[in-house]
Amino acid sequence: MQTFKAYRTFEQDKVVQSRFVDMTIDELDPGDVVIRTKYSTINYKDALSYNGAGKIMRKYPTVAGIDVAGTVERSNDPRWRRGDKVIVTGYDMGVAHDGGYAELARVPGDWIVRRPESMTAFDAMTLGTAGFTAALAIHLMENSGLKPDNGRVAVSGATGGVGSVAIEILAKKGYHVVAITGKQREAEYLKSIGAKEVVLRQSLDFSHIRPLDKATWAGAIDNLGGDMLAWLLSTMQIAGTVASVGLAADMKLTTTVAPFILRGVQLLGVDSVNCPMSLRQTLWNKLAVEWRPDRVHDQVLTIDFDELPTHFDSYIKGTVRGRTVVRIGADSHP
Repeated sequence: MQTFKAYRTFEQDKVVQSRFVDMTIDELDPGDVVIRTKYSTINYKDALSYNGAGKIMRKYPTVAGIDVAGTVERSNDPRWRRGDKVIVTGYDMGVAHDGGYAELARVPGDWIVRRPESMTAFDAMTLGTAGFTAALAIHLMENSGLKPDNGRVAVSGATGGVGSVAIEILAKKGYHVVAITGKQREAEYLKSIGAKEVVLRQSLDFSHIRPLDKATWAGAIDNLGGDMLAWLLSTMQIAGTVASVGLAADMKLTTTVAPFILRGVQLLGVDSVNCPMSLRQTLWNKLAVEWRPDRVHDQVLTIDFDELPTHFDSYIKGTVRGRTVVRIGADSHP
């Protein structure tokens, strides 16, 4: 039987390790559709899972990688035919179901997004879960009343995947974006993708976060959690919206009810894993055209599949800028 290459995560004696293996289709988790992978990508979640640091995976062994873009190889689902161009992100991919770090992936038909005509597999993975999460956050914030005229919008964790894509989309839509980062050297990069201002995280005092501080932001997208999210909530304008998308600093949140009952602030949870398919497809269609982040797209790092294991630590250390695309398929076109 034909074998293919996969990057699989194992647990033995409570030690989690990932390595390249040869697999057969029958060894993959069940699914109606087999996809030939062209590209995948690296998300913070992938970096947390490869050595068990983040307790992300719910079963072992599992092929890692929460994102995949490629073409349908074969299908038992009438909605999908050989040659269809597709994307899969979220659900149990790379967590409790074999994921995208493999030359072939097998998934339920219900998990698949039809790749927009103008979007190549490479384009899709310059976004991946991180880019999709940024789009979902902006969609939810605008549905909750955020408009460019409302005022400045802060983006924390600004140089990461979600932050970078969010900044460019918000700038395209006419928002005054303020990037918050711990990396002074990246100020020019952040301005090049659309940030009007850059605030250094080190300049903010989190030692005494007030229940309500100076009303500064109409909106905020927070990748960090912890003190950053607590401070953002305390500095929101009346009827401001905060999208919580990550926990790179801390999962805990210590705050008060003051922003919510005295300023009507809305804290929006952004769940890209379980997003309904109709909205998922709508947002991917937008990302292909009017929300396409060209500047982030043009600055991605593209690596070969063999290089994958050497790139996770930089995500854990927070030294990554923008997006990393993993070339898995033999050809590098649509």
